[in-house]
Amino acid sequence: MNNNFYKSLDLPLIAAPMFLISGPELVIECCKNGIVGTFPALNQRTTEGFEDWVIQIKKALTDFEKETGKKAAPFGVNLIVHPSNIRVKADLDICEKHKVPLIITSLGAIPDLVKIVHGYGALVYHDIIKKRHAEKAAEAGVDGLIVVAAGAGGHAGTLHPIPLIHEVKKVFDKKIILSGCLSSGRDIASALQMGADMAYMGTRFINVKESMADDAYKKMIMECGAEDIVYTAAVSGVNASFLRPSLEAMGISEKQWKETKKIDFGSGSDAMSEEAKAWKTIWSAGQGVSSINNTLTVKELVVQLKSEFISAIQSQQELLKRYQ
Repeated sequence: MNNNFYKSLDLPLIAAPMFLISGPELVIECCKNGIVGTFPALNQRTTEGFEDWVIQIKKALTDFEKETGKKAAPFGVNLIVHPSNIRVKADLDICEKHKVPLIITSLGAIPDLVKIVHGYGALVYHDIIKKRHAEKAAEAGVDGLIVVAAGAGGHAGTLHPIPLIHEVKKVFDKKIILSGCLSSGRDIASALQMGADMAYMGTRFINVKESMADDAYKKMIMECGAEDIVYTAAVSGVNASFLRPSLEAMGISEKQWKETKKIDFGSGSDAMSEEAKAWKTIWSAGQGVSSINNTLTVKELVVQLKSEFISAIQSQQELLKRYQ
């Protein structure tokens, strides 16, 4: 385990890689402010463009460290490890070339990929929604599991976080990162109380000034509550969480989103392009929207999260004194 990875963190927090939302500016500001910033390789249309982003991030963080004398937090890249992603090998080559500190894999835990990443001294985290996926990832030798619980944005799981973490810990003894409905510093503290080592926060980082989200998207998040999150396979063919008003704005009825069949958004040779068209107008978010009522800079948000986190831990210490 590369323990140096964690030394520069001000909070045990990863800003999740969000499709069409996370870009270099968001990642750089996260890392400057002491949390892990990440982005999906597929947020860039080509491997060449992806490499440009990696270079941009590395240069910005190197310059930051020279100017401030402070160590930036590490950054990570999300790779979709699935046969439908024809770019995965080329993108992995870029990660190896530039020694990207963290690789987050989705839709497949591949031992050969883990060996390559370990070969240049980096870590691999894999996202899972059930124990069976955790077992496969453990066999592949990953360093951490991102446990995606019910209520998360994107391709969420269906299990409550407490039993899900318990199940995963039966078959995996390395880092556990909890994802699902985490929007505050108190939520980060709660994740640790439930047995996680780190928190994974996505939806809260849609509403930062450095995200690539449309202003109307951010406004909708502030206007919605937990009951406005629809869990449906209608958009991508795989169950994911979306904002109800964005589904309705595209003419998708409750009857349609309750069906398991994927809606045909148009045919084309580029499956990724068609997927992007759907996600660009139908907006994903988790149930954590219930506590989001503003749009901050990353720096302002991290300061707020840290203050809330410290307050939550201190209140636990008071409880400990009471019940000892």
